Amino acid sequence: MTEYKKAIFAGGCFWCMVAPFDTLPGVKSVISGYTGGHKENPTYEEVCSHTTGHLEAVEITYDPEKMSYEKLLSYYWQVVDPTDEMGQFQDRGETYRPVIYYSDEEEKALAEKSKQELADSGKFDKPIVVAIEPAQKFWPAEDYHQYFYQKNPLRYMMEEAGGRAAFIEKHWSKNN
Repeated sequence: MTEYKKAIFAGGCFWCMVAPFDTLPGVKSVISGYTGGHKENPTYEEVCSHTTGHLEAVEITYDPEKMSYEKLLSYYWQVVDPTDEMGQFQDRGETYRPVIYYSDEEEKALAEKSKQELADSGKFDKPIVVAIEPAQKFWPAEDYHQYFYQKNPLRYMMEEAGGRAAFIEKHWSKNN
């Protein structure tokens, strides 16, 4: 029987963080939700009020025999702006901070190593500021937020028009 693992990443609007991971080999599910706050079972409205301390995040369930944690980290760096600590693209504020959450010391070491490798690569002119923090309770978001890119493709395209796709193309295309 497959022993699945979970990874939790925050990188702006959770709607925009599902699609990049959803179709990767070995990924079983990508759930939108909230983490890092102080309120039990927060709602979207409460998180948006900036009073709960939660960030929008995704919880990725994956088969480590088909997808390594290191590979997930590699994908993560390519779908966020690692130089922006107070939001991502059009999503601004604490709720949208980019964070890699680790569940054990091995994940912490791998996350720190990948962050240092990106910093050393010279790919970005500014410092890499993504936080690496211990995982906290993950609260799945309401059903209408799950797999938003599939349920609401037009709205998802409008959200993505906020700069993420252009940023990815600029920094991660094969020509760079």
